[in-house]
Amino acid sequence: MGPIKGSKRRKKAAKKVDQNVLAASLLSQPQSLDWWDDFSQRITGPLSDSKKFESVFKISRKTFDYICSLVRDDMKARPSNFNYTNGKPLSLNDQVAVALRRLGSGESLSSVGESFGMNQSTVSQITWRFVEAMEGRGLHHVRWPSTEAEIEEVKSKFQKIRGLPNCCGAIDITHITMTLPTMDSTDDVWLDREKNCSMILQAIVDPEMRFRDIITGWPGSLSDALVLRSSGFFRLSEEGKRLNGKKVELSQGIELGEYIVGDAGFPLLPWLLTPYQGRGRSDFQSEFNKRHFATRMVAQRALARLKEMWKIIHGVMWKPDKHRLPRIILVCCILHNIVIDMEDEVQDELPLSHHHDSSYRLQSCQSADKTAVIIRENLSLYLSRKLTC
Repeated sequence: MGPIKGSKRRKKAAKKVDQNVLAASLLSQPQSLDWWDDFSQRITGPLSDSKKFESVFKISRKTFDYICSLVRDDMKARPSNFNYTNGKPLSLNDQVAVALRRLGSGESLSSVGESFGMNQSTVSQITWRFVEAMEGRGLHHVRWPSTEAEIEEVKSKFQKIRGLPNCCGAIDITHITMTLPTMDSTDDVWLDREKNCSMILQAIVDPEMRFRDIITGWPGSLSDALVLRSSGFFRLSEEGKRLNGKKVELSQGIELGEYIVGDAGFPLLPWLLTPYQGRGRSDFQSEFNKRHFATRMVAQRALARLKEMWKIIHGVMWKPDKHRLPRIILVCCILHNIVIDMEDEVQDELPLSHHHDSSYRLQSCQSADKTAVIIRENLSLYLSRKLTC
């Protein structure tokens, strides 16, 4: 499959999650009250020492029940004979639990199967069926802000970080590293600059670490700039169909349009502002870089949290199906957003990291649009004047 693009705490959750669907889900699951007690008794090995639901799945029961409500119809629509090794059939909750454990732990099929009392073929089939269902039912959790009020809230929260006005997102790229079969003739295509076989995920993130636009499936040999230019987001922005909202006035006669921020691996564009490169920067340029760095850190933290939460894409994947992997990555991004949209407090207990590609050196792109150079300079001067006032 080709590249995939995903097109306040309490009071915003109602907009993100259909609570009527969740309520109906809970009412239709009389077994869910004691499901975990029964399921946890089957867990063996290292997991048997920790029977707490949150420690096994890294999400709350509320989030788990919502995920079940999303995939229920699709997973029940297809007949299955999924059973434990003792012959007992798996319920919907059982199947979702198996899939979430496989995606969240990154453990092998055999390890997950051994822990939950089923064979690895069952784990594989259930996980893929769950991925297909989530891909169809959960994509609305990964979307660009659709209303003026929503985008204005995003811009306001970005400005509160380090004062960048009218910023709509932070972009970054991470690599999903793989071990490919030795007979794979396309190895060189997937070999990146660090000599790893990898698949790229490009993400644009909002201030709450929510993925607003993603593209994945491209081989690691491509540069960050080329992946961007190959994306639908680039095309929409260049055509004026995205980042085309309200402008803000920096000074008399000088306006600033909507934009996103990215590191030096991306080209400097009127709608994508990157930091100043090279030595001999002025004070106002250095100040801009500091504010820019603090703002775009949200994208690094989001990608680090994604890989920490959904470990199937963390580390090195052993001989993955390169046609299925982009869909697995997409579903991990959907699940990442659902945890945020559900205001899941379990995520607050996880450490925050900035490192998602710790062994990768920063790329450098020298491409700079002349108009963008002026825009960045105007913004830098504006921020410097505000700083001295």
